[in-house]
Amino acid sequence: MNWTHAGPSVLAAFLASLVEFVEALTVVLAVATVRGWRPALAGSGLGLAVLLALVAGLGPALARIPIATVQLVVGTLLLLFGLRWLRKAILRAAGVIPLHDESAAFANETDTLRRLGGHRTGWDKVAVAASFKIVMLEGIEVVFIVIAIGAVGDLLLPASIGAAAALLLVIALGLALHRPLARIPENALKFAVGVLLAAFGTFWVGEGIGAEWPGADWSILALILGYLSVAGVAIRLCGRVSSAASGAGFGGDRK
Repeated sequence: MNWTHAGPSVLAAFLASLVEFVEALTVVLAVATVRGWRPALAGSGLGLAVLLALVAGLGPALARIPIATVQLVVGTLLLLFGLRWLRKAILRAAGVIPLHDESAAFANETDTLRRLGGHRTGWDKVAVAASFKIVMLEGIEVVFIVIAIGAVGDLLLPASIGAAAALLLVIALGLALHRPLARIPENALKFAVGVLLAAFGTFWVGEGIGAEWPGADWSILALILGYLSVAGVAIRLCGRVSSAASGAGFGGDRK
């Protein structure tokens, strides 16, 4: 395998997975703090097992689909996924919507779990379900990203390695710190991931419709730079509009 060629796929899968796993860790730690580590780990382990089964089942199935169809469908989904992340990152960077706060999310989750109360005997079904749900919700996005990045060009293994590295890093930090990873610059990560996924998606859509990219795979680098430039302009424009609206008294409710 040409790891130089696979490098961007590993990086994109790693960064995207890191964001999702950090968000999942926040809820799992909240469950462990309020309801105990046993149900938190049980629910998380069950969720990871289901996700691994999805990767094992969906990955090989894509090999039976014509490559042009895979490129077009996966590229379109990856493009839409990346633009969604990039849009939110731009709005947060411009101050239009607030930055995501893992500490606040942790406090909110622990309050919710404490309000549920109840005497816990045997397996704590509420805690297991909470951990399982968050791992599945965030993990399904990771599975999609890994399969989408790795489906074309036989890069499923490098993309999986990137996601696995992110998972191991988050688990290690969570066990060592026992608190939310609030210091990770999540918005910056989402911005970078949005750019990478949008660039990959655009490239695969072009491949799927038969376009010939100048420089072949090197066109992805040009697409990344293009999306970075457009996003930088968008941040400045959104920031000016937001400041003008606030100054005129039209700030409103930013959700």
